[in-house]
Amino acid sequence: MYEEIREKLGKIGIIPVVVLEDAKDAKPLGDALMKGGLPAAEVTFRTDAAEEAIKIMSKEFPDMLVGAGTVLTCEQADRAVAAGAKFIVAPGFNPTVVKHCIEKGYPVAPGVQTPSEMEQAMELGLDFVKFFPAEPAGGLPMIKAVAAPYTNLTFMPTGGINKDNVRDYLGFKKIVACGGTWMVKNDLIKSGDFAKIREMTREAAEIVKEIRG
Repeated sequence: MYEEIREKLGKIGIIPVVVLEDAKDAKPLGDALMKGGLPAAEVTFRTDAAEEAIKIMSKEFPDMLVGAGTVLTCEQADRAVAAGAKFIVAPGFNPTVVKHCIEKGYPVAPGVQTPSEMEQAMELGLDFVKFFPAEPAGGLPMIKAVAAPYTNLTFMPTGGINKDNVRDYLGFKKIVACGGTWMVKNDLIKSGDFAKIREMTREAAEIVKEIRG
């Protein structure tokens, strides 16, 4: 399951990181992402609508890779997976949550910044982590620096990634995928401009194709 999810994330390349205030937006948003060519969403557990949104997306779009982000507790991880989430993403490295996910068989990508956190993740058997917040934490130069000694570690940088710098990230072989919000901005979702989201998603998908073929 773990390797399968990582492989799927790698093929998609850019993972839309979604904050939904209202679960009614889940279906039209999922439709826009699917039609735009990025069949994935990391639905963040920052709102009360997250759990229901994951349920809706998972049911309406069975071919979509739906995950849960901003997972801070074991209970949230359980709720997310019960709702249909296929993977768990956390902003930081919480050993309790990570161990819980591993024991339960949930694919998990904890957030890391430092070599010490990376080694803790590796100690638990992980070789795929979220690098967050990517740009403020040193961006691609930092990832390349730590990738040298940690040869088996792969990354999903998120935070400050946009259409202008994502090409550089995707061009580095140790980066599985990038998390991004620019195609799913809150104002577009709240205004119901799903056509614009579809258009921007398509542009992002073209970047993946351009860099990775």
